[in-house]
Amino acid sequence: MNFAAIFQNQPLLAGLTAWLLAQIIKIPLDYFRTRKWNWALFFTSGGMPSSHSSLMTATTLSIALFHGFDHPAFAIGVAITMIVTYDAAGVRHQAGIHARRINVLFEELLKGHPISDKDLREVLGHTPLEVTGGILLGLVVATGQWLIWK
Repeated sequence: MNFAAIFQNQPLLAGLTAWLLAQIIKIPLDYFRTRKWNWALFFTSGGMPSSHSSLMTATTLSIALFHGFDHPAFAIGVAITMIVTYDAAGVRHQAGIHARRINVLFEELLKGHPISDKDLREVLGHTPLEVTGGILLGLVVATGQWLIWK
């Protein structure tokens, strides 16, 4: 097996680069909002920009740019990208809202009771703006990589 070939897989590299940049960008953007450095954001989901959206967008566009918009992998990539971005802004975002409300119930209604004090994770999904930010980052990364490597 030729592991060096992994480093020649442009769609994979574009996707991973976009994901890494999104995770890194979250830290200073959160700092500007909260005035606190939160290095743990690098390892979590949620926040601006959506790393899931940037990963899938960069991978999908890179497939199209390097292999053609008529390639079957591009069609699959578009379908998966639509599912991921819808899920990030829809289902997971709503789950985060529910977790926030349940945590408030635990704090206000159940104080002093022998119930686990572990909070539910509130930042599960993304706002539409965060998903859009991830999509734009993915488009920029894939296009930039294509311009460099074409």
